[in-house]
Amino acid sequence: MQIISASRRTDIPAFHSEWFMRRIREGWVEYKNPFGGAVYRVSLLPEDVRAIVFWTRNSAPLRPHLDELDAMGYHYYVHFTITGLPSQLEPCSPTKNAAIGELRALSDRLGAKRVLWRYDPILDSDRSPLADLREVFARLARDLSGYTERCYISFADLYGKAVRRMSQAGIVWRDPPDDEKRSFARELAAIAGKHSIRVYACCEDLLVGETIAKAHCVDADLIEELWPMAGERVAVRATRKGCGCYASRDIGAYDTCGHGCMYCYASTARSSPECDPDAPGLMHDNR
Repeated sequence: MQIISASRRTDIPAFHSEWFMRRIREGWVEYKNPFGGAVYRVSLLPEDVRAIVFWTRNSAPLRPHLDELDAMGYHYYVHFTITGLPSQLEPCSPTKNAAIGELRALSDRLGAKRVLWRYDPILDSDRSPLADLREVFARLARDLSGYTERCYISFADLYGKAVRRMSQAGIVWRDPPDDEKRSFARELAAIAGKHSIRVYACCEDLLVGETIAKAHCVDADLIEELWPMAGERVAVRATRKGCGCYASRDIGAYDTCGHGCMYCYASTARSSPECDPDAPGLMHDNR
């Protein structure tokens, strides 16, 4: 059995829910290796899927399909990103209030253990200084209290294409020194702790300490806790330096997300202002 990641490369729940459900009903999917171009086929039959890990900023388009997924016997949990960054950095993301409302609705449906809040990335810029980010985080932690038990954080690690996008938009960003990162992360952990939320550091081992755990975003231990099953354990298989994820098959594709985040590593260009989910590069449709 395999863990399916849906997906680090795009927002499947927000923009490709209908595509995803077509693949679920067919029982298989093909995805392309973004580096070598090879195409792989993986079973999506319930008996072959240990769990699905969703990654999203807006689960609303997927929520109507959850009853069907449950009836078919799938297990799943959701990484839900809410950063509260300004629109200059996240031009097509849901508003902060809308995202909070959607996470709460999802948590009411699934339970707090299955909805994991991502405050990621932490981007220190002239549009989002750390002092402002601390205030935003405090408000989010308060508003999400009782609706999630975990918060995953990491500082921005910008690829060249993201740096160029931000430079062209006149956005100045800073990579804080390690000591400043550790101090800020401990502040966030203290704030979150007051709301019974544990902070996890994603690909940021320098942040791990007494109040911050190492993240396993694709987490076989959490899956076993939620849905115990005897059998062979999935191994840790890092996707980049510092990653603690367990092995999974990511079925997404780059350049298919409509959120248009300036810092995104999975997009070569900003999305159009209309955030068209049918932009060039839409998922391989298996038809």
